[in-house]
Amino acid sequence: MDKIKYRMKGTCASTVYFDVEDNIVKKVVFEGGCMGNTQGVARLSAGHTVDELISLLDGIQCGYRGTSCPDQFAQGLKAYKAEKQK
Repeated sequence: MDKIKYRMKGTCASTVYFDVEDNIVKKVVFEGGCMGNTQGVARLSAGHTVDELISLLDGIQCGYRGTSCPDQFAQGLKAYKAEKQK
């Protein structure tokens, strides 16, 4: 199982930690941010593939920030995927 830590940019949450096994996200934990929203995203994400989550979360906006906690999680998943392909 891969255990990933991704530093988020432009959001209230500072970091997202996620576990991936056989391309399936097993566990997600956000550090900081709006607890209800980040817990909801984390629980709904478990059991989905990396690609499904990127497709669902990429580009979600929070106000005028140009990003959001779900979008930053998608960026972390993209970075994980790119690193695995090396």
